Amino acid sequence: MAAKRDYYEVLGVSRSATEVEIKRAYRKLAVKYHPDRNPDDPEAEERFKEAAEAFEVLSDPEKRQLYDRFGHEGPRQAGFSGFSGADEVFSHFQDIFGDLFGGFGFGRRSRARRGADIKVDLEISFEDVLDGGEFEVTVPRRVVCEACSGTGSAPGHEPETCSTCAGHGQVIHRQGFFTLQTTCPTCRGEGRRITHPCSECHGEGVVEKKTTFAVHVPAGIDDGQTLRIQGKGEPGSGGGPAGNLYVVVHVAPDPDFVRDGYDVHSKVQISMFQAALGCEVTVRTLEGEETLTLEPGTQPGKVIVRPGKGIPVLGGRGRGDHHVHVEVTVPERLEPEHADMLRRIAEERGETVAPRKKGFFDRLREMAGN
Repeated sequence: MAAKRDYYEVLGVSRSATEVEIKRAYRKLAVKYHPDRNPDDPEAEERFKEAAEAFEVLSDPEKRQLYDRFGHEGPRQAGFSGFSGADEVFSHFQDIFGDLFGGFGFGRRSRARRGADIKVDLEISFEDVLDGGEFEVTVPRRVVCEACSGTGSAPGHEPETCSTCAGHGQVIHRQGFFTLQTTCPTCRGEGRRITHPCSECHGEGVVEKKTTFAVHVPAGIDDGQTLRIQGKGEPGSGGGPAGNLYVVVHVAPDPDFVRDGYDVHSKVQISMFQAALGCEVTVRTLEGEETLTLEPGTQPGKVIVRPGKGIPVLGGRGRGDHHVHVEVTVPERLEPEHADMLRRIAEERGETVAPRKKGFFDRLREMAGN
């Protein structure tokens, strides 16, 4: 199997191309390799799909960022696996092909309509990001009516062919050299009319039902990233493909860790005595509790970097780092003898400190001495 070409190379744009430049380049290629202009040409259809795949990734800021960083593996980890055929391309980019070809004699080659996409939210814990895994989401979606097998007609009856468009779903008007093709106003593009609607779906051919799907969440996913599950949206009509299910992943915040890309940051507090003399402290890591050794003279704000102990990188290419920030706490109050000890140390070091405050008994002794 031939290796995939670079998406920027496919569209003929630079890596710094703007969204407008990317869309313009794709439109040009879509016209050039459109199946209706290249009938029975497998190579042209392959180029058509290749351009659509490149546009799907580079026109989406999130997918483009993943692609720029990890190559073709990045978008795949986010749920995008390309297009299986030209019909799926037509379905996915209905708006673009409507602009390009909708008024003239070619475009989508049938009355098939792609099903609607569905978006659902999935919340996972911070720990779930480390290993990823399988999760379940339940979504209300329209599914094919079992009573009529999706025909929309009551048992024992069949839909009638639309007499206006002769079953084509579209009517053609000729204007000079141009052929104008529009959706049939009678059957709304279906090519048929239902005279005896199904009692379960009322002629729609679909009913609403809650469906549970297993979703694979890759390790290293970030809050707000979206996974695409192809073909798990609502069913299409007229033989069109189903829409897609988009799962927006939300990562619950953690009380100890703050994520920055694939790095994580946490804090550890020690006393000024521990900072001066050195110590061993227990810190929470992504793998559990571990002991860190701090050298004598550890300064406030010191950052201990633990390489490769952060978040897994999407695609399985290592991990980020864990940054442990040391905070040194100073006691607000000291016992008098402790304060005297520190004062003597400061005097020996030649440092100026506040004098010891005289207490009640100190003043009595001074009075008695006078």
